[in-house]
Amino acid sequence: MRVPSKPEKKSAKRASRHVLITLVATPKASEGTLLRPKPHETGFLRHRQHIVSPVIRNEMAHRDDNELTVDKKAVEEALINMIIVDCQPFSFVEDTGFRKLIQAFDPTYVLPTRQTLKAMVEERYQQAKEKAQELVAKSSAVSITADMWTSINTDAYLAVTGHFIDEHTSLHSAVLGVLHFPDRHTAENMAAVKSALMAQWGISTKVTCLVTDGAANMAACAKDLHLRHTICVAHTLNLIVKKALAENTELSEICLQCRRIVGYFKSSTTAKTRLTQVQEQMKPTEHVLKLIQEVETRWNSTFHMLQRMYYLKEAVGAALAGLHTDITPLTSHQLRLISESLQVLSPFNDATVELSEEKRVSGSKVIPLLAMLHHTLEDDMGAIQMEESKAMAEGLKKQLRDKLYNLQAMSVMSLATLLDPRFKKIGFFSPNKAQEAERRLTAECAAVIRHRASSSLSSSNPSSSTQPDTSEGSQPVEQGDKLWRRLDHTVMQRRTQSRTQSESADATVEVHTYLGEPNTSRKSNPLDYWEQHKHIYPNLYKLAITLLCTPASSVPCERVFSKAGEILSKKRNRLKPKTLEMLIFLNKNE
Repeated sequence: MRVPSKPEKKSAKRASRHVLITLVATPKASEGTLLRPKPHETGFLRHRQHIVSPVIRNEMAHRDDNELTVDKKAVEEALINMIIVDCQPFSFVEDTGFRKLIQAFDPTYVLPTRQTLKAMVEERYQQAKEKAQELVAKSSAVSITADMWTSINTDAYLAVTGHFIDEHTSLHSAVLGVLHFPDRHTAENMAAVKSALMAQWGISTKVTCLVTDGAANMAACAKDLHLRHTICVAHTLNLIVKKALAENTELSEICLQCRRIVGYFKSSTTAKTRLTQVQEQMKPTEHVLKLIQEVETRWNSTFHMLQRMYYLKEAVGAALAGLHTDITPLTSHQLRLISESLQVLSPFNDATVELSEEKRVSGSKVIPLLAMLHHTLEDDMGAIQMEESKAMAEGLKKQLRDKLYNLQAMSVMSLATLLDPRFKKIGFFSPNKAQEAERRLTAECAAVIRHRASSSLSSSNPSSSTQPDTSEGSQPVEQGDKLWRRLDHTVMQRRTQSRTQSESADATVEVHTYLGEPNTSRKSNPLDYWEQHKHIYPNLYKLAITLLCTPASSVPCERVFSKAGEILSKKRNRLKPKTLEMLIFLNKNE
């Protein structure tokens, strides 16, 4: 299902927070009614009406010339939205301040209890889940991502997200489950839970690929489920860059020194205030920025730490000079090395962000994007002067070549690249691998043609499966047939070969015609192309909606856990696993 954009989420939050405020034109309202706004207030109310248009339109249905009646159902829907969108606890309806606020707006309105509110949310959950299951049922192929998470209560959870293309050739993502996982994290246990979840959603025969991190138990789980497995490319890039940074001794020492500097300014109030004052003096027209600390598990946090440190180098140096500390600022040599390292690592940061998308087709980008990373490194080598930077760039190039070789041999990624009209064969790093992928695509297309033909034959003659085959070569053996057995067998072989050659020829023509067309713009949506060409290339269209739904990374699961961390907080650490799953499902799927 479509994931709401950030502006839409912000709008929904404002709607849930201000639904009652927007209905108030003056505090002197009679019980159960709200007075009509004054002429000078209509502009403000119209602005608020635009923000919460669904609720306001419902309320406006009850307006007459003099008054506005509060709709109890609309307010309760807004309360449910506050639970889902703002991650509010059910108990907020019992908070003294909130109850007084509601009483100030309408003394006659009775807030639902926390138990009633929870029942309302559960009803919304059942409706949303049925709607999502209906949408998933219409899809012909689903790719899933999976990851594990440990809560603040040290409880383990397994998240599974589904990605599919609907009958209108639109990409959807949905949270299929966030399941409490008390068992050992073995491949067998995870396979059993995922298998049950796929059966619950009716996609056991539709799942084409499982995307996870590179953990051994995840790979073994995919093998137990007999699913094609793809390692998250964002994790792959993380490992590539972290290895290159670790092998560069001087850059590793610089990162360590940057972590100490950032830690000092974040732990000392005096140092933080001094850095703020220096920035205001040096750049009075710009916003005051904070230093960024590195997170061990994410390489791009190292990039952002170095980037911010380099941007604030003068301010940090001046602030440290005026403080009594034994922490020394970075030298000019170190800053120069940071500058060249940022130049090398910047494309990797852009690639990580782009491959983490779930609203657009991303799996087909993996091979072209890694190939462009390799070419960019070669182009930047001429501008790099320091030996340490050159060594890091060479290490990154070698690792990229190894990863590209493996990825280009994977049918999921290579076929998805060919079926993306933006890339086709020019998206490959190796021309030979592109030719191999084209042969695989032709074979897959022929298999689709063969399946269509057999399905058409079965539908046109439904009794053929229950009646004995009376065609030549399959009739009961009669007297004299033994004499002609070899000839009859040869005739049947020739017929089979002829059909196979015909299917291969049709597939070859369709693939060559498609690949011969000019590539579309890199910024275009490949699914728009296939929606327009699904009748021109019907067999390739079938493959496209099967393969282009595979995401490049398992980041969708990480986003689920980020939201889970907001919901299952210290204030709400007693939430039951089923309640947590319900709230995450509604937050991500509605």
